[in-house]
Amino acid sequence: MNKNEANRWFERAQKDIEDAELLLKESRTVENVALLIQQAIEKYLKGFLIYHDCELEKIHDLITLINYASKIDISFEEFVPSLRMITNFYFESRYPIAYEPEYTKEEIRKSLKEAKKLIALVKEKVK
Repeated sequence: MNKNEANRWFERAQKDIEDAELLLKESRTVENVALLIQQAIEKYLKGFLIYHDCELEKIHDLITLINYASKIDISFEEFVPSLRMITNFYFESRYPIAYEPEYTKEEIRKSLKEAKKLIALVKEKVK
């Protein structure tokens, strides 16, 4: 168990989720909010894996990370569908593409809600 290293990841992730909430309240562009939500989830999942002494890969794919977490605790599996959506938001917000992002502010709110549920689960599992 590597609690100190995991906590560093959780602290960084918490800042990302708080920034996402603030930007969403201020009605800023949803692209930045989507990016911050993805980053927070990625860091919480990586922190969870580090806590359980897993070797970290330099990836951004939430599905791969949630699959690793699910091998440790099956309760993470319920988040696979929402993380597919959030991963798509991430790539649409991160890189210049030939079209405007196709997600709405309501979808971003929903993904923030899912992120908070996942964060709560991570925190519960590393007590």
